[in-house]
Amino acid sequence: MKRRRFVGLGSGLAFTAATGGGLATAPSARAADGSTVTAPVTGAASTGVSVTPADSRYSDLISGNNQRWTSSPDKIALPRTAADVVATVQEAVTGGKRLSVCSGGHCFEDFVFNADVKININMSLMNAVTFDTAMNAFRVGAGATLLDVYEALYEGWGVTLPAGICHSVGVGGHVTGGGYGNLSRQYGLTVDHLHAVEVVVVDAAGTARSVVAARDSTDAALRDLFWAHTGGGGGSFGVVTAFWFRTPGATGAPEGLLPKAPAKIFLTLAGWPWEKVTPDGFAALVEYWGTWFETHNTAGTTAGSLYSWLMLNHRDSGSLGAVVQLDASFADAPSVLSDFLAGMDQALGLHSATTRHDGVLDSEYTSTRLMPWLRGTRYIGAISPTQLDPTTRGCHKSAHLRTRTPQRQIDAMYTHLTSTDGPSTMTGIVLSASGGRIASVSPTATAVAQRDAIMKVNFESRWYAAADDAKNVGWIREAFGAVYADTGGVPVPNSVSDGCYINYPDGDLSDPAFNTSSVAWHDLYWKQNYPRLQQVKKTWDPRDVFRHRQSVRLP
Repeated sequence: MKRRRFVGLGSGLAFTAATGGGLATAPSARAADGSTVTAPVTGAASTGVSVTPADSRYSDLISGNNQRWTSSPDKIALPRTAADVVATVQEAVTGGKRLSVCSGGHCFEDFVFNADVKININMSLMNAVTFDTAMNAFRVGAGATLLDVYEALYEGWGVTLPAGICHSVGVGGHVTGGGYGNLSRQYGLTVDHLHAVEVVVVDAAGTARSVVAARDSTDAALRDLFWAHTGGGGGSFGVVTAFWFRTPGATGAPEGLLPKAPAKIFLTLAGWPWEKVTPDGFAALVEYWGTWFETHNTAGTTAGSLYSWLMLNHRDSGSLGAVVQLDASFADAPSVLSDFLAGMDQALGLHSATTRHDGVLDSEYTSTRLMPWLRGTRYIGAISPTQLDPTTRGCHKSAHLRTRTPQRQIDAMYTHLTSTDGPSTMTGIVLSASGGRIASVSPTATAVAQRDAIMKVNFESRWYAAADDAKNVGWIREAFGAVYADTGGVPVPNSVSDGCYINYPDGDLSDPAFNTSSVAWHDLYWKQNYPRLQQVKKTWDPRDVFRHRQSVRLP
């Protein structure tokens, strides 16, 4: 990382955003009380766009950001209204055609783009962000990107959502899987501020219709449908057409209904050359980082609000890296941040002269800037050369950890990160902080079960050529299997690990060749919440219209 220019991660690992995928996104109806609404379809002229293979736009719409996955549907529908979505879903059901839905296109697996899909609904035209006075909440179209949301909420009302760092991620997948980002230790998960969803569903008779399900819906089935969209993942229950956001308990003017965006943030980039990293130093860094977040985990405190990503890039990339963000309004922010940064250098055994910028101590390996929040948010989403690159291929696996990383796992990480088998230089393991406000919510209050985890772990590789698939997928599989070898090659929920993240979907979890534990893939994602998700599936999608390789199964 070229620290002195405060630019990017060099050839290191791309940031990974909290994304989702599959069949969740889209439409509109009006029912502030949460009642069922049937969208008018009969006789209504479609306002959307239909793209078929003969259209010049077709090749741009048959894949997402991960170029490993493509499709060849009969058509791609780009709706503008809920009625358009209802009509397209009805067409698929009546014709017996497999359906999938794309919001931002960042699904890591083939849930959206695969050979079985005959109709794909692309939500990108339904991207408006407005304030809905009837619902007294902010309405976000399911095709909006995170940058659409950040800019509209902040510039219009000075508020924001604690969501992901990758600008082009669509809310349709991000929100339905839980959603998190640099403000989550301070304000919680994205779904902790979700108030309602508008969903196109299909009943047992095969009739498509639009419903609105809210946190406070009077009907229990609608409340369950809402709950399923607070972490149940995309692609299992229907097509989400809109989200409404309002923090529980918030009242009054719109400016007070969601978290206030920080006026300014401290944003730190750190980079340590691999040539200076010893095995002991690597272990000490990972141990220190995990211990710090395990210890500083109290919601509402400065340390409990500090957020960090630790990029353990493969040695061939040239460096390890870190990103740290902290709301500058905390009086002790400079000292808390300075201490945290100094601890990482010290753990690595890399001591150097320090300088002070905006009250924060920098070293030879760290650089901190005080920035306006929106500028910093735009910047952090753009500094990696590969993060927004739509031409890469990728493989990802995930884990939640409830404690610091055990030494045996650290040793396995080091072995694979220093291997000589030549994976892509965009390969490595990312640790992202959790805890703080996230942990203040019950593991059953939303569909997100891993509330007391202190970090997520993401094994990631990105590359460009199909010829390199086997090498890079193989590295990820071997590294992941080695780190979790004690529990059947996967992070089985226990006192240390806590399963996987549905927004980083991993098809191998369903394969007994890679998951040799006794824990099924769905329990790695949702743990004790899975049976309730199955009941929601039975109620709202009894024909299993909305499905993919790891969608919620009918009971």
